[in-house]
Amino acid sequence: MSAISPDKRRPKRADFRHFLEIPTRWGDNDAYAHVNNVTYYSFFDTVVSRFLLASGAIDLKTSPLIGVVVETGCRYVAPISFPDLVTAGLRVTRIGNTSVRYEIGIFRNEEDEASAEGHFVHVYVDRATQTRPTPLPQDLRDAVAPLLVELR
Repeated sequence: MSAISPDKRRPKRADFRHFLEIPTRWGDNDAYAHVNNVTYYSFFDTVVSRFLLASGAIDLKTSPLIGVVVETGCRYVAPISFPDLVTAGLRVTRIGNTSVRYEIGIFRNEEDEASAEGHFVHVYVDRATQTRPTPLPQDLRDAVAPLLVELR
C-alpha cells in the first residue's frame, strides 16, 4: 500500500494478522447513504488503539511514550452503509527505530475483499515533551512483531 493506485488488487482478509469487528452506527451514514469518509479514519484509529491497549504495550494514562500520527491515507473501493458490520484487519509493514507503519483493511460484513484500505504511521514520542522521537521499547516491538508482513 505504499503506492496507492486505482488498479491495485483489493486486499483480502488473509493479508492481515489481527481483526476487530466494529458495528456501524446510524450516524455514520452521510447524505449519500453510505459511511462518510472521516468515519474510516475512526475505524483505523480504533483497531490500532484497541490492539495496542490489549497487548499491554501502551497504557493511555501511564505509558512514558505515545504514538502520534504523522502520516495517514485511505483508498476507498466499495461503499459501506449502516447497518453493515465492519471488520478492520490490521498488519504492520515497517517497524523502525521510532516509528511503526500500521496498515488497515476495512471489510464489509463477511466479504473477503476490502472495501477500503489505509495506513497510519505512528512516531513514538516522550509523553511529557511530545517533541522528540523516542526509540521503541522492546515490549512495543514484541507486541507489533507478530503483525509484520512483507509486501510484494
